[in-house]
Amino acid sequence: MEGFKKIISKAIPLLRINVNTDAIIPSREMKQVSKQGLSRGLFAGWRYKLNQRREPNPDFILNDTAYKDAQILLSGDNFGCGSSREHAVWALHEYGIRVIIAPSFGDIFYKNCIRNGILPILLSEQDISQLSDNEHKITLDNQMINDEISFEIAPADKKMLVDGLDDIELNLKHTSDIRLWENNDRMKRPWAYLSKLK
Repeated sequence: MEGFKKIISKAIPLLRINVNTDAIIPSREMKQVSKQGLSRGLFAGWRYKLNQRREPNPDFILNDTAYKDAQILLSGDNFGCGSSREHAVWALHEYGIRVIIAPSFGDIFYKNCIRNGILPILLSEQDISQLSDNEHKITLDNQMINDEISFEIAPADKKMLVDGLDDIELNLKHTSDIRLWENNDRMKRPWAYLSKLK
């Protein structure tokens, strides 16, 4: 996964509350286990007209060409609530979203963002309303938006994003510590390491 340092991008204003994972990617759009190809189904219920031809809905913000390459998504309270489907984060990431700013997130969705290289930022509605259609600079090192608005992130989550690590890669960085602990434990509790007698 690519490390996260700084993003400069327009922000897509999807200022709806309670956007759940079923709206982010409807179950009918999850026909594979792979992370690839999911962006096509991103917000499919809103992004396309309700017909078989998948015509873009001109009233939906993601279909506005002004936001074509935007990497920042603004939303209302409780973004990513609902089921724990990680496909929602995969679809957002494949679409190109690297930052989601909302007053609150579904807990599991928030952690899935961190694990998949998307920076979830908690901001008040008032701060979000100050973010306009202009480009915004989000810097993770100093935890700032446009060098004006600060945001909080847990140090471990920040490290994962900056270093571009998922859970497995993070654990692999501690292989020598794990082996050292196992060797010490083996000396203290040798019975725990006895294999079954045949």
